[in-house]
Amino acid sequence: MTRRANAGDVLLLTCEHGGNRIPRGYASLFRGAGAVLASHRGWDPGALQLARRLARQLRRPLLAVTWSRLFVEANRAPSNPRIWSSYTRQLPRVERLRILERWWRPHRQAVERAAATAVARGQRVVHIAVHSFTPELDGEVRNADVAFLYDSRRREEAELCRRWESILHERLPTLRVRRNYPYRGNSDGLTTWMRRLHPPSRYLGVELEINQALVAAAGWPRLQTGIAASLHELLARPSPQDRSRP
Repeated sequence: MTRRANAGDVLLLTCEHGGNRIPRGYASLFRGAGAVLASHRGWDPGALQLARRLARQLRRPLLAVTWSRLFVEANRAPSNPRIWSSYTRQLPRVERLRILERWWRPHRQAVERAAATAVARGQRVVHIAVHSFTPELDGEVRNADVAFLYDSRRREEAELCRRWESILHERLPTLRVRRNYPYRGNSDGLTTWMRRLHPPSRYLGVELEINQALVAAAGWPRLQTGIAASLHELLARPSPQDRSRP
């Protein structure tokens, strides 16, 4: 099925690691884990703040998760063992299934519904999942400020990220921008899950990754504004493929 002419793109904003909360009934599992929960292992510092800024400036709703990734990992498939941390992995299977049903599944279903509604209207979904990464991991310093993760086999996603990178460089020329770094864009995640549900003509999924070192920096508010403005320009400026489409 082809996309109807002039149906337009619709922006879908999500944030899967927006907080480090633990449901009260499971707090005992995390006794003494306050420092870990506050670290990058427990959540993505700055991601929810940026996602909310994007939602405000672009006037779009935001679907966000504020439970800690150490409780249940919202950006992993239920079949992935890494959906559970060392704090929850040993829970009985029935309890883990209950957690999936109560805390993991609602976000996944809300994202699926939002995308399906837009696709049914003949629109193409541009899904931006907002995340952040630690400046250093296992002794390796990450040499990027902003990164876009996407499936390089999907030409439309690659082109979208190339255009976004160019726009961002125009607005913030000193920013270090990389693509498919420090992670691969086709590894297990929410965007990968969504790609299985919709063809490239209907769905583009990008994980926006921000270096957490920038969150505490003086220029953090300006960076948020610049990223939001660049995304607005990206969506407002048609690609060459869109201009040639009848």
